[in-house]
Amino acid sequence: MSGDLEETSHASDAGDLTGKAGVIEGSDEHADAEAVEIALVDDDRNILTSVSIALQAEGFVTRLYSDGETALKALIENPPDLAVFDIKMPKMDGLELLRRVRANSPLPVIFLTSKDDEADEEVGLELGADDYIAKPFSLRLLTARIRAILRRAEPERSHGHTATPSENAQATLNRGRLFMDPARHHVKWNDKAVSLTVTEFLILEALAARPGVIKSRNQLMDAAYPDDIFVDDRTVDSHIKRMRSKFRTVDQTFDAIETLYGAGYSFTDG
Repeated sequence: MSGDLEETSHASDAGDLTGKAGVIEGSDEHADAEAVEIALVDDDRNILTSVSIALQAEGFVTRLYSDGETALKALIENPPDLAVFDIKMPKMDGLELLRRVRANSPLPVIFLTSKDDEADEEVGLELGADDYIAKPFSLRLLTARIRAILRRAEPERSHGHTATPSENAQATLNRGRLFMDPARHHVKWNDKAVSLTVTEFLILEALAARPGVIKSRNQLMDAAYPDDIFVDDRTVDSHIKRMRSKFRTVDQTFDAIETLYGAGYSFTDG
């Protein structure tokens, strides 16, 4: 698949992805200035097409790139509102693309990964990725993650998304030294901000909602991945490990997430 993409203005045209490099797909000069732009970077033509069509159906504008090298200049010079990167791509992989983008921009990024990419996921999160989703993935889940990250990145504006009554009704959660704001995905520990991915936030929220109650790995994955997607058991362990590390950057004595071997995890502060 060529890295050069042709400009189109309708989701139905997304099947033809050959043409000029870096041009916005799914928009034109008459596009709504308030529309949210999502850049998709993946060498898999089918993923680019299907994700683009799904996001356009949700009201987003999409920009498609089939490799990191082609995408880099455009993402720096004309940043979208959010980008979705595949990790394994020709010319420049997603990790290197994120590293170079992060040197110039706080652009929110979601990684698409394969099941065996756990090490790459960890490196990506350390580089500043906002979340990752394993392939095969649900388009509904990806859309939900995008909306959540956009709300967290710019809470004063929901990027064209009108909040539902359930979103408006989400109350903040206070558990000892822990403060969580579900509407904005904000987390504080001892009044110090802790930056969690959306997945990490949902796992922590499920634990903190009922302090002292043991949650199994399956229950935590149901909270983080509500679309009946198969997720390996070790995935939740990786999330918990990263969460603990993040909390310990603001409090070296953090021990509120307890492991109950053979049973799961619980949250207790004090």
